[in-house]
Amino acid sequence: MLALAACQNQPAADTIVLNATIWTGNPEQPLVSAMAISAGKIVAAGDEKEVRKRAGKANKIINLGGKFVTPGFIDNHTHFLSGGHNLASVQLRDAKTPAEFIRRIKAYAATLPKGEWITGGDWDHEAWGGELPRKEWIDSITPGNPVFVSRLDGHMALANSLTLELAGIDAETPSPEGGTIVKDPATGQPTGILKDEAMNPVYKVMPDPGESVFDEMFERAQAHALSLGVTQVHDVGSYGGWPDLETYQRAKKEGRLKMRIYAFVPLFTWPRLADYITENGRGDDQLHWGGLKGFVDGSLGSTTAWFYEPYNDEPGTSGFPVTDTTLLRMQILQADSAGLHLAIHAIGDRANDWLLDVFAEANETNPPNPQRRFRIEHAQHLSRAAIGRFASQNVIPSMQPYHAIDDGRWAEKRIGPERIKTTYAFRSLLDAGARLTFGSDWTVAPLSPLEGIYAAVTRRTLDGANPGGWVPEQKITVEEALRCYTVNNAYAGFQEEKLGMLKPGMYADFVVLSDNLLNIPPEDIAKVTVLQTFVEGREVFRRNE
Repeated sequence: MLALAACQNQPAADTIVLNATIWTGNPEQPLVSAMAISAGKIVAAGDEKEVRKRAGKANKIINLGGKFVTPGFIDNHTHFLSGGHNLASVQLRDAKTPAEFIRRIKAYAATLPKGEWITGGDWDHEAWGGELPRKEWIDSITPGNPVFVSRLDGHMALANSLTLELAGIDAETPSPEGGTIVKDPATGQPTGILKDEAMNPVYKVMPDPGESVFDEMFERAQAHALSLGVTQVHDVGSYGGWPDLETYQRAKKEGRLKMRIYAFVPLFTWPRLADYITENGRGDDQLHWGGLKGFVDGSLGSTTAWFYEPYNDEPGTSGFPVTDTTLLRMQILQADSAGLHLAIHAIGDRANDWLLDVFAEANETNPPNPQRRFRIEHAQHLSRAAIGRFASQNVIPSMQPYHAIDDGRWAEKRIGPERIKTTYAFRSLLDAGARLTFGSDWTVAPLSPLEGIYAAVTRRTLDGANPGGWVPEQKITVEEALRCYTVNNAYAGFQEEKLGMLKPGMYADFVVLSDNLLNIPPEDIAKVTVLQTFVEGREVFRRNE
């Protein structure tokens, strides 16, 4: 039935969208051909004849010519300002050889004045066989510029000698708890590779970008997001969380914020956030806050994800917690008691089990918390026992499917054939009743939700080696993936009554696509383009053909 009955007392529509195939996300009315919008919200959705009854003479009519429409995509995990920075920085993600890596840094350095930092990069040493880059590769071509270019996972980076000197790191510097200073076994000198907590001395000597630079990062990131149909991001921070939030607040105040943002700040700042909420509330439907991001472990690519068993290709380590677990447990329990929302990074099987245990403890011992929608960010490599616990404990697996087709090129050599069976376990989690959510982890992976949907549905690795899908039993359907990028993400951000579906009462955030995702071969999904993006019924992006 047409979703009109509940809207008879709604104001007349100011905009009518017609002649479309609209996937609403609403299980009671999954597909419609038209919808009516008033003051930024949907007041009717159904067939064209009935929806037109809502239209008056002054109504704006948008005829979409049969195009496919979805709710605006929500990304559950971004480093948004870093993404904006990296769009204008050296591009190393697709460097396939050490020579290409060096050439790109040399060319970029030539465009900069002496003293300016070179950061970003998003390199992947697995693209050229696994050899980690060294400071000697780049010292001679960057004599006057500090370099700190990150691996695409953000859990290790390459520093040149100038940066190491500025940070006070030399052969005598010990690796900190939760991090590694990689050293040459022959000379004892740092190679330039720093992992996890070992990166902090460099961050401390980096100059503050300043408000104007932050604003430029945001503008680039927002334009990129809207061009991909992303109408909201959950931003887990790039520059300590608080400067990020201030950047978004400034954009909102100045009328430059065209999308929605749920901003997270670091877990260890939970007392500051609690006080801030007491004084300022939690924001509004466009920009809100109240979430905390913390870390249990590192990453698979950097061999710092925390497992029970050693890595197959580095048997001397099984990864490690990057935060002292006694301190982390205390922070989680205290922040939950304070009524804050927790989203904690865990990648290895031991890290996920440990975190599920702490979340269970909070459920059992802490007072009720309306913000208790615990999230595990990434939840990549799970023990079999962990899979059912997400549903039974109402813990949200906040996952990023593109990682599966990227890591799938080399993950088996790192953790072996048995552990990969429950790696990126989308199907198993859904079948167990978990409320699975999706995002990108941009800039670690591309921001495009369509590439994420493609990854979840096909699981075809980037190297073409798995045409039938890597761990194919974990594939999910297109509609399931769409829900993970819309309805479920709205729930993960406490906005399920306002976002994620195209039905009466919801905001008219929607995306117009070049092709019907439900009708095309799954392998073609990544080729689909975003034609238009709307937020509250207003066009905020149009692709120029």
